[in-house]
Amino acid sequence: MTSTTGAVAGATAVAPSDPGSIPPHALRRVVETALEEDAPWGDVTSETLIPADAVATAVLAAREPGVLAGGGVFTAVMQAVDPTIRTELHVSDGSAFTAGQVLATVSGPARAVLRAERVGLNLVQRMSGIATLTARYVEAVAGTRTRVADTRKTTPGLRALERYAVRCGGGHNHRNSLSDAVLAKDNHLAVLLAGGTSIGDAVRDARRRLGHTVHLEVEVDRLDQVEPVVAAGVDTIMLDNFTPEQLVEGVRLVAGRALVEASGGVSLETVGRIARTGVDVVSVGALTHSARALDLGLDVDVTTAVD
Repeated sequence: MTSTTGAVAGATAVAPSDPGSIPPHALRRVVETALEEDAPWGDVTSETLIPADAVATAVLAAREPGVLAGGGVFTAVMQAVDPTIRTELHVSDGSAFTAGQVLATVSGPARAVLRAERVGLNLVQRMSGIATLTARYVEAVAGTRTRVADTRKTTPGLRALERYAVRCGGGHNHRNSLSDAVLAKDNHLAVLLAGGTSIGDAVRDARRRLGHTVHLEVEVDRLDQVEPVVAAGVDTIMLDNFTPEQLVEGVRLVAGRALVEASGGVSLETVGRIARTGVDVVSVGALTHSARALDLGLDVDVTTAVD
């Protein structure tokens, strides 16, 4: 992969060497659902106006700079509509690009290309917007040991794609689902405390009942909660809506006995200062719930085949 240096305004972070991949079953489900939604009984416009033998060539072009995510998804959409469509990617996922740059070229039956166009664009624009925003956050914490991580605040049905896009931007993923780890947040603790159970006792009981491979994280919103939670044996403690000064004190109290995650009130303007408090992770819901779709376009040239 290439560095994002100079390509994205405000982002000079280095993209990951390998963002991994999207689980095939998740990609297939998203593509099939999106295509069915967009053309449940076919593309009546193209089938009415475009000759059946017309061939299209097209370029996926950037209208603004950014970091690419979803090139393979764009290709998968084209292939799902018609396996004869050929898509050549010129920029790899996780790499930066400039305005006007050609990201991919497409060729194949015109009706099929036009049917796939909007779904392919919607997904690659959304994913590239997430990757680009993530790269800016990653750059803002450069020089610290802090990881920038996403949250479960993802678009329903698109989590696998959006999480992949975060990795393309140099970020990291939090737990993927409620099934992956224990994360006791304020509402969980409110129920426990109402029943007379202390935070420390609840964490110790959870630790006893959990398998040794299950990660245990607890969210706290006051400094006086740090010691009982850490002493009870958590793997990660989340300091929620702490001021930078409180985060410094929280890190001191934890003293390396658990990972320290900061959350709440995180923005591009604040994330650098938060990272410099010494926390291990900053979780940022905005990476997925507030990312703007990047402006990419598919410029199509259609010709009629000649025998």
